[in-house]
Amino acid sequence: MNKHIGFIGLGIMGKPMALNLLKAGFNLTVNDLNKESVNTLVEAGAKEGTSAEMGTECDVVITMLPASQHVKQVVLGENGLLTTAKKGLIIIDMSSISPVVSVEIADEAATYGVEMLDAPVSGGEVKAIDGTLAIMVGGKETVFDSVKPILDAVGAEVTLVGKNGSGVTAKLANQIIVNLNIAAMSEALVLAAKAGIDVEKMYQAIRGGLAGSAVLDAKVPLILDRNFVAGGRIDINLKDMTNVMETAHDIGVPLPLSSQLVEIFHALKVDGKAADDHGGIVQYYEKLANVEVRKV
Repeated sequence: MNKHIGFIGLGIMGKPMALNLLKAGFNLTVNDLNKESVNTLVEAGAKEGTSAEMGTECDVVITMLPASQHVKQVVLGENGLLTTAKKGLIIIDMSSISPVVSVEIADEAATYGVEMLDAPVSGGEVKAIDGTLAIMVGGKETVFDSVKPILDAVGAEVTLVGKNGSGVTAKLANQIIVNLNIAAMSEALVLAAKAGIDVEKMYQAIRGGLAGSAVLDAKVPLILDRNFVAGGRIDINLKDMTNVMETAHDIGVPLPLSSQLVEIFHALKVDGKAADDHGGIVQYYEKLANVEVRKV
């Protein structure tokens, strides 16, 4: 598959994903405000280019950006992809943005003869590095089929969920489950720590039962080591959960637990922990209970 790919957004997730595309043999042009990340990719075999250049040169452009406004700027802005896009270009937005905005961008792209898929990912930095992300996709089946080998280079589970907007909606559902799971786990860990039991032994005791989960196995060892280096930042997850609430309210779905978690994220942000991993939710509960979860 000899497609020329553009990749915009080389952050915690985007950088390892772009490196995996190079390893898979794709011709890659990259762009990011962080020149150090760009240089890493160039040294690995990519070339640097602007969004406008990618619109002309590339067959597929992947965006992996922090929020809706960044994707809109890169695609619809005055020097964005659509200013130069050739007909038949495929944009794969792998960011986690609002479904409303995602559909809006896809509709505008269609007027230029440009196809778009929303294809957000789950799995965090570890799975981005080893190329085993879960990818949920919204868009036309024919377009999905044409780029499936590209998605397979960065993900292990790649699923077409439905029409445009379906992928980002599935990601919102994913974020509810992941973040509320971390919050529930945090309550349990703080309870155990305050009761004075060995939290590490408790974790080993419960992980094989119904309370066991991918979240439990990914986050408890890091919490016990007091390692909150971000694989999924608190401020990014706050953005996702805010999108969850806005989308839910627009379609008439009350989400009482999610709304409480949004406030917990805001409290952590005010407390200076916005750049911590979302496993750092535990710190909110630790502060309430005046206890710290760590190895004995």
